[in-house]
Amino acid sequence: MESAATTGDRRDRDEVAEMFDGSSGMSDAFNDGQVHLAYWYDDEDQASLIEASQRLTRKVADSLRLRKGDRVLDAGCGLGAPAIQLATEYGVQITGINISTRQVAEARARARATGLADQVTFRVGDYSSLDFPDGSFDAVVAMESLVYVSDLGHTLGGLHRVMRPGGRLSLTEPTREGLSVVRANQFAAGFGAKWLLSVAEWLDPLREAGFEPMEYLQCGPRVFGMGDKYLQAVDTRRDELAARFGETAVDELRQTLENFFAPGADQIGYAVITVQKPRN
Repeated sequence: MESAATTGDRRDRDEVAEMFDGSSGMSDAFNDGQVHLAYWYDDEDQASLIEASQRLTRKVADSLRLRKGDRVLDAGCGLGAPAIQLATEYGVQITGINISTRQVAEARARARATGLADQVTFRVGDYSSLDFPDGSFDAVVAMESLVYVSDLGHTLGGLHRVMRPGGRLSLTEPTREGLSVVRANQFAAGFGAKWLLSVAEWLDPLREAGFEPMEYLQCGPRVFGMGDKYLQAVDTRRDELAARFGETAVDELRQTLENFFAPGADQIGYAVITVQKPRN
């Protein structure tokens, strides 16, 4: 018989899957499958949203020192664009896992369209309960995905298990800077997340799971501080998006983005945190 905790975890997973299933169409159209946030150098940077999103993916790849042939797990792979970018630019073999059946279907279609179906694999599954053998991967990518798990320690322990000794994990997440814990949790709940942690609050559970910190880059002003860039992207593409999804959906997207970025980079940062599984 299921325990209350098990039932609750399943309910949480179902709610997260439903949230991403519902948003995947607009996400795919708006930023070409790069569901995570983007990186601009300054207000004068004219890079498109897609280009700036790809920059952040490269920062993750560079922090992991990815090499051709590396086996990489993308935990919470979204619509698959980052995984395909990593396979294309770095020559890695990558497995993406996601609880959203719709997003996985679209990621698979994207891999087939780019001719990478043999190099990039997408699976429907829960990255907090992995069934891969020990030491299956050289690296793990978790871009804005770990804030949705119910038991962070358990999830990190599972990621640690499936990595080879010396393998690296790189995660990216908005971080709590000027916000109190209470206000941070309220903010996180607004986009379906469990929490909003500071860098120090991330490092503690990572260490407890057996990882050694290697690098943590705080790039909040160039990511979370660039909210106006997202609003400009909506305004520039309003007619195109409205033709596909309707004016109401575009208005809702713009309002959601405006609310999300309202606290500013002095209150909410953005970190790329890279850790390593000890070699022995």
